[in-house]
Amino acid sequence: MDPAPRYRRVLLKLSGEALMGAQSYGIEPDTIGRIAKEVAEVRASGVEVCLVVGGGNIFRGVAGAAAGIERASADYMGMLATVINALALQSALEEQGLQTRVQSAIPMSTVCEPYIRRRAIRHLERGRVVIFAAGTGNPFFTTDTAAALRASEMHCDLLLKGTKVDGVYDSDPKLNSEAKRFESLNYLEVLAKDLKVMDAPAISLARENAIPILVFSIQNGGAFADAIAGKGRFTLIEEQRAGGLGNGEQGEAR
Repeated sequence: MDPAPRYRRVLLKLSGEALMGAQSYGIEPDTIGRIAKEVAEVRASGVEVCLVVGGGNIFRGVAGAAAGIERASADYMGMLATVINALALQSALEEQGLQTRVQSAIPMSTVCEPYIRRRAIRHLERGRVVIFAAGTGNPFFTTDTAAALRASEMHCDLLLKGTKVDGVYDSDPKLNSEAKRFESLNYLEVLAKDLKVMDAPAISLARENAIPILVFSIQNGGAFADAIAGKGRFTLIEEQRAGGLGNGEQGEAR
């Protein structure tokens, strides 16, 4: 008999860039197919899964604002990009035999459901994978904040952020070969050290609702299922640990 899963319900936050694969723009079919397969494996283990996806592979609001587009308009454009990615993820997940629903914070009933919290919870209880699109529906808020918000509203046990690196580092490991990886952190350490894993509102929201954040590399095959099982390389961010600040800096895998 298989052991019960460590978590009952989780939210996976994917950046838009995670869908690009080796491309410099857009959606790479093999990459999104692999991610969908990993989500299917986790769902088959009995864990309820919901997702928030960014839109940076298509349009990034901050970059658009820097290019001269009014910031609120640029952010709305970025939200629409997340809907494109959500629909692509939905198609890939359904190829894996999963039942899915896309819910958008900006109503667009022709292509997806509006975000309704109770309906989303009901979908999860029925075994469906729910993809939350359009961020929070408001400009000036990132999809990281949307992920923390939806994880709180869905009563998730864990928020996972799939990135290009295998955890949180004190500097960019691609630029600094001496960068140190943190095996574990608490929320206040992330804020005090100004670590760029998620923006401050997202960290604060997760802290207020006692939702651990697990940061791992979505580019490593099988990493999502491993992280759910407590295996592999990742950084876990949770409430204050004994010993206070500064105890999480380690270079080895857990």
